[in-house]
Parts: sequence; structure tokens; C-alpha cells
Amino acid sequence: MSEKSDNCCIERHTIIADRRFMDLNANRFGAGENAKNGPALSLSRLAGDIGRSPPDVRQSTKTGGAALTFSFGPFHLIPTQRLLLEAGKPLRLGSRALDILIALVERHGELLSKEELMARVWPKMFVEPSNLTVHVAALRRVLGDGRNGNRYLVNIPGRGYRFVAPVRVADEAMASSPQLQPIVASGANKLPPQITRLVGRAEALRTLAAQLSEQRLITIVGPGGIGKTSVALAVAEAVAGGYEHGVWVVDLAHLSDPSLVPDALASEALSDDLLPSLVESIRRKQMLLVLDNCAHLVEAAAPLAGRILRGAPGVRILATSREPLRAEGERRYRLSPLDVPPASVPLTAAEALRFSAIELFVQRAAAKLDGFELNDSDASIVADLCRKLDGLPLAIEFAADHIDAFGVRGLSSRLAGRLQLLTGGYRTAQPRHQSLRAMLDWSYDRLPEPERDVLRRLSIFPGKYSLEEAIAVAAGDEIAVPAVIDHIMSLVTKSLIAADISCKEPLYRMLETTRCYALEKLRESGEFNAVARRHAEGCQDLLQQVAAE
Repeated sequence: MSEKSDNCCIERHTIIADRRFMDLNANRFGAGENAKNGPALSLSRLAGDIGRSPPDVRQSTKTGGAALTFSFGPFHLIPTQRLLLEAGKPLRLGSRALDILIALVERHGELLSKEELMARVWPKMFVEPSNLTVHVAALRRVLGDGRNGNRYLVNIPGRGYRFVAPVRVADEAMASSPQLQPIVASGANKLPPQITRLVGRAEALRTLAAQLSEQRLITIVGPGGIGKTSVALAVAEAVAGGYEHGVWVVDLAHLSDPSLVPDALASEALSDDLLPSLVESIRRKQMLLVLDNCAHLVEAAAPLAGRILRGAPGVRILATSREPLRAEGERRYRLSPLDVPPASVPLTAAEALRFSAIELFVQRAAAKLDGFELNDSDASIVADLCRKLDGLPLAIEFAADHIDAFGVRGLSSRLAGRLQLLTGGYRTAQPRHQSLRAMLDWSYDRLPEPERDVLRRLSIFPGKYSLEEAIAVAAGDEIAVPAVIDHIMSLVTKSLIAADISCKEPLYRMLETTRCYALEKLRESGEFNAVARRHAEGCQDLLQQVAAE
């Protein structure tokens, strides 16, 4: 297997060996423990992981008298303390990925076969080779392997892995750093470090933190790219100190089949002795469980959440999804886009920066183009650009990523209706978050065909429209009026259509980025002319009614 195929295998094989339980690699951010033995192994492993106390660096066991420290690049590895440090700061790395790193670094320069590594990491267990691939990929992400010319480990196809970076070995452990203490004290928290500052979400964080003190299940709902995961992790970081047994994160993004999540936890399909052992292991725990990226697996995530909450009264769940879980006791928090200024107001740069969407654009543009500052002459252009992007954080970040190629004015003029410009996500991001089109493909491809039809047809509206207007455009052929209403309700639930219920009657609209995408699909479908004709006829009827009044 090539190095490239290692990384590609993550999505395909995250839990290929475990057809009954969740992606346990996520509870350690890339350190899953999936076994061919099936649900019994992974359930018991999760129970063991959650029930186990974090290692105490003060009780490290030393071999041969002194603890060894292995240094490579900016990293320091202390195997006896199970610590990986970067510039003196501890990194969060899953236990299996850490085992792999220790094995490779201790024998740096040597080729270790996959069988040898698997025997070291999973002693006396039979596991699928894909598990090793998953954890090697997670290890590479943490090390930044391959970025900026840095190379730490290589795959020798068909043979194994070799640690190739220069390694310095010291006979004494690094002096304990005061900054390690809070990490150790909260060692049960499986939270990734926040790399960039969260913009415009202070009120959301306050509200969600307060709600978590009162509610046991909260789902952050919103369209793709609005920042649900970032907000959830920031909230978890803020409230972690209030949970004796920490915060655990389970990322469901890499799963494509609901059967890979415990949708059978409450059914007869799972042996009676497995689920109770899991629930029993956390029954007395005071902890927060973050279920991230539930949208495509809501039917599996909902019973999972319900079963855990009923069996473990000290556990609270914060979920993220493009649609609610519809689980018992769920409270929904719909995450709004970032603030954008109204179109009719001219702005200075200082005034523009009071709006969070513009603040985010400027922050990301400055990171891309050294010395970038927003000036008064460009303030209104950036404001217009952010309005075109509906204040959607991911879209704004993609746009800012091209600032060095087009500048503010060029970027604005080239943006309208051109999704191909909205690319440039972080290389470490999930594939669907590396371009806006990929993100929208991910949502669109998961819709039933009738909902795709309705979404495409409604893209003909450039702004808000009533339910009656939507029916006039979307109904017909094989979709009856009652079905159109049901599909619109479902699309609102899935955050693909926004509903404004502040008026006398509800009004609907799509985010402009979603509309551009759906309009492309409408043209590709061959229905554009017929739908445009129905829309024009509706506008004509409305004008005649106004004239008659």
C-alpha cells in the first residue's frame, strides 16, 4: 500500500471492522480501536477507555533507571510518561497512535512490518490491518507529516513503516513544566487544541453553556459550513471544568453507513450483555459527550443518545447536525450566520469591522496575505462580498484564501455565482470541507430524489417566497401539492432552506451559495425552462392581482 493510499483509507476504513458501534477513533481524535471481533470488543473498549483514569506523569515507570526522551523536529517524546510535546506543550494523541509512534521512534531508521506493529499495539488481539492505517494517518496529521517538507515516517508498500526523521535521545526526562499540570488534571478531556480564534460566536457560546447547565441533550443545528463543530468544541472547552470525568468527542463524519453506528442498541439485534456493560461503565460518570456530524446518521444517533441519557444520569450530550436528532429531551439550538451589514449603509473600515463576517474575512485574509489591512475604500466591497456569502464562515474563509491572487475588488467581481472559486480549505479538513461545492454535494447527494427535485425548482427564486409561490413552481409532474409541502418542511429541517416566521405568513429562501448550486443542478436537469416559465407566470399573476387592487 502506498503512502497516498494510507491517507485515502481513513474515510473508507475508519470502522470497517466494527459493524455495531461508533467510530471510536474519534473519541481520541484519530485513535480508534476497531477490531474484527465486532461489537463486543469495541463496546468493551469504549467502556474501558471512559472508565479508565488518565495516566499520571508523576507515576511514570522507568526502564533501565532513567526515562528516555526522544527528540525530533520540534517534538519531544517521553514514552514512560506517554507524552508527546511540541515546543514544550503537550499534544493530544490517541493511545494507539501514540503506541505506534513509540514503537517506530524507539527503533528509528528500522523497518517495522505491519504485523509487528499490530502485535505491539494490539497484543493478543486480531484486528483488521485497516485499523493500523487509520492510526498511522492520525499520527501523521498530528505531526504535520509531509507539510513544509517535513518527513517523519514512510510506508514501504507491502512491507511496513519506517521512522526516517533524525532522532536525538537523552537519558533524562525533560523537566516537568507547570503547563503540564492542568493538562494532566483534565486528562480525560479528548478535545483538540483550538488553533484559530473563533469569531463572532461569543453570544452563542454563552447561551449554549447556560443551556448545558439545564438540559441534558442539546443539538446545534445549521447548514454545512456555518461552524457547528467549531462552536461545539469551544463550548466543550469552556465547560470542561464542570465535569468531573471530562469531555469526550465522537466524530461520525467518516461513517457512510448507519449500521456502523449503534442503531441497534435498543433493538434485539445486539446481544443483551453488551450495551448494559457500556452504560454501566459510565452510569456514575459526570461527563460531557460531544456527538459531532450526526446529520447523515440521525436515525442511528438518536437512539444512541437516548439510551445513554437514560442509563447514565450524569452524562450530558452536545450534538452537531444539519437537522435535529428528534430524540427525547432534545433542545435545538439553530446556529445563525455571522453578522453582515445592511446593503444600504456605507461603511468605514472601522465600522465594517464591527460585523463578525467582515472581521472573519479580514482575519483570514491577513493570514494569507502579509500586511493586509481593510481600508475605507474597500470596506463596502468586503461587506458586499460577505453578504453574497450569507455570512457563512466556511465560504468566507474560502473567499479570503484567494485574496493574494485577486485582491479585494477582483475577488468580489469574480465571485458572483462561481462556486469554483470557493475552494481552499485546510488540507487537514474533511474532504467535504475543502470546497463549497464538495460540501453542497455531500448534502445534495443524501437527499431523496423528490427533495432534490423541489430544491432545484425552488432555486429559481432570487429572494424570499411564500409557500403558495413555492407550490406553484415546484408542484407538477410526479410531485403533488401535499408532497411539495412535506418536502419543503424536510428541507427546512435539513437546513437547506431557511424559514422566516416573523411575518404574517412564513417566507422561505435559500442561502445564496446553496441557491447557486441548486440552480446549476436545475440547468443540468433540463427543467430550467419549464420551471422559469412557471415562475414567470406566477409573477405575472401577482402583478395582475396588485393592479386589480
